[in-house]
Amino acid sequence: MNQNEVRAELEAIAEQSYDQLAGKWLEWVEVAKRFEHKAKAEDRLDLRHNIIVAFADQQARNERLCNPDLSFYGMLRIASHCVADYWREDKRNGRMIALNMLVTDDEGNGMELVDTLADDSINLEAWLEASTWELGYPKRLVEIAHKLDNGDNLTPTDSQYLWRYRKRTQKHLL
Repeated sequence: MNQNEVRAELEAIAEQSYDQLAGKWLEWVEVAKRFEHKAKAEDRLDLRHNIIVAFADQQARNERLCNPDLSFYGMLRIASHCVADYWREDKRNGRMIALNMLVTDDEGNGMELVDTLADDSINLEAWLEASTWELGYPKRLVEIAHKLDNGDNLTPTDSQYLWRYRKRTQKHLL
């Protein structure tokens, strides 16, 4: 038996066991299934189980604190965190993702990861040039950037403009 056949048999066994679930457990399985495609094919069942366990942990925490049951949107949030944790752990285990890495799709077709990009007409060299960067910013800010790049001192009004621009575009954490 090859690896794909073993995986298919395990998935069939898992699906049969899920048919016996009811109530919130069945709902958790349905939500987890929406996210399992985001993992590698060999890890999809593990990710599904991790998501379901995370739902159960949160539900137990809610019951202990007398909070309402886990909402649908709460489940989506937890599941997205589980997916992020999965990829973080995958990268931490030393598997680096490279654009020339071979990947397989759901039908088993092999291709390089770079071939899955949506648009290959982007000129990366142009993005590295300062003139491309300058197109998206106010003229005054570009002049200040050139002063900073040349090592020139900023006038008090330049410093104030830069400070206000940074303050306005700063992302708020809370």
